[in-house]
Amino acid sequence: MKIYIDGKFLPESEAKISVFDHGLLYGDGVFEGIRFYNGRVFRLEGHLDRLWDSARAIALTVPLTREEMTTALLETVRQNELRDGYIRLIVTRGIGNLGLNPENCKGASTIIIAASIALYPEEQYRRGLDVITCGTRRMAAAALSPQVKSLNYLNNILAKIEAMQAGAGEGLMLNEQGYVAECTGDNIFVIKRGGLMTPPISAGGLRGITRDVVIEIAKELGVPFHEPELTRYDIYTADECFLTGTAAEIIPVISLDKRMIGTGKPGPETARFTARFRELTQSSGTPIY
Repeated sequence: MKIYIDGKFLPESEAKISVFDHGLLYGDGVFEGIRFYNGRVFRLEGHLDRLWDSARAIALTVPLTREEMTTALLETVRQNELRDGYIRLIVTRGIGNLGLNPENCKGASTIIIAASIALYPEEQYRRGLDVITCGTRRMAAAALSPQVKSLNYLNNILAKIEAMQAGAGEGLMLNEQGYVAECTGDNIFVIKRGGLMTPPISAGGLRGITRDVVIEIAKELGVPFHEPELTRYDIYTADECFLTGTAAEIIPVISLDKRMIGTGKPGPETARFTARFRELTQSSGTPIY
């Protein structure tokens, strides 16, 4: 495997960062997870938009131009001779000292990894996920905006640990007001009486790239779409439920807190959205080769 670090392509065994990098010391940096299918990077521009927005929000200057970043990203995939897979694009604050002051960092660092990924076993896509509600609440937007895709994912990790200890496939996170925000790594959608719903971004979830694609598909298919504030009641009583994320793609949910959702099996609308999503991933995107 070849990994890009600050202009160089290095074998995995030689790809190293300083122990004084503030991305390691303090989680000071931003990242994107990006999919590529059939030799094309899916929704690359949307991911780069979000990366630059995240960096601007934390006063971090991305050390490459958009054109340079695109070139480096595509070349990383080529170096690894991949046609389908996952890209982890990271920008850290860079090397500093043991103090918090970001002005002591010499300059931001860029890391690009291209590899394969399977977030959930294939069986769970066929059967559906069991989800539990986590006691860990989503971090308040006034503390750190959930729109910043930062290197500090401890809030999500603590919730993920709860889900794992409960034997669930994922964990639902509520905000401080008790409304549904998102899951530990994915956005959540419900289908009720033919309509599609997902929490508004103001509830504390990340504006997911796959989330946006599903909303576009709903318009294309003529499915009514709304973004109301949701509670667990709305998920318990949904006809269908599914999660979305770049790594997860679209995965059905069949229960919340051991309460069956709908028929307890992946539903036909979820299948319809999944089929259209897969069509888009195979036929669109930025060419790699």
